[in-house]
Amino acid sequence: MDQEKITLSGTQETMLATLYARAVDSRSPDTVLGDTAAQAAVERVAYDFGKTGMTATTAVGVALRAKQLDDWTTEFLAEQQKATVLHLACGLDTRVQRLDPPSSVRWIDVDFPDVVELRRRLLPVPSGDYQMVASSVTDEAWLDEVPDDRPTVAVFEGLTMYLTEEEGKRLIQRITGRFPSGQLLFDCYGSLGIRLQKCVPAVRNAGATLHWGLDDPYELESWHDGLTCLDTVRSVDMPGLEKMPASGRMSMKVMARLPGFRDVGRILRYRF
Repeated sequence: MDQEKITLSGTQETMLATLYARAVDSRSPDTVLGDTAAQAAVERVAYDFGKTGMTATTAVGVALRAKQLDDWTTEFLAEQQKATVLHLACGLDTRVQRLDPPSSVRWIDVDFPDVVELRRRLLPVPSGDYQMVASSVTDEAWLDEVPDDRPTVAVFEGLTMYLTEEEGKRLIQRITGRFPSGQLLFDCYGSLGIRLQKCVPAVRNAGATLHWGLDDPYELESWHDGLTCLDTVRSVDMPGLEKMPASGRMSMKVMARLPGFRDVGRILRYRF
């Protein structure tokens, strides 16, 4: 089988680390996601995945983060069976394949044109009302083309830290201002996580830069009338940490007791 040569760099290259993490998790007998599509994609890519620095512990961490966002998305779609899903900066994430939403759901994956083209070559095409939009999520034109006739959930994993705070604020305000109701589901780093970014091999080796650290999740409630923080899950407290190797579980327990470190990463859910 011919392999896809990867020419991505910087922020876009880091999506290969999360793809690889889900593939590593899929090989575990106690897998979190069972993401065999990720494993199949990894096998088709000509890339030195050693650059990601991914370990058994960090792979489980990535998979647990994805599962929390998957679960919240599933909950939203159970309540709003005719909804729009905006999957922003989707990269090579197989969320739509994992969740397999019903045909009543409008699902839109958004990322840069070269990433969208790579998705077309590597990942199976979902059934139902599905489309890909080739654009930076911070460009404003693409959102104006999305119908505003349904409750909308925006899911964005591994995105906020690569934006400036002003870019993140503008994106959130555009989404909450356009749709009648919905939710925002995303992860973030705290300010300490931003300062420690060079300690993350996938970021360092790709030459990417992190910008925005969020220490107070409730600060965002002032960005739009009715925007309400429903859940804030610390990375050190994610459900399922028992699936990590013993060394990883111990590290999480230590971090959970250290000021600053306990808030190094969060997964957030908002209603608007």
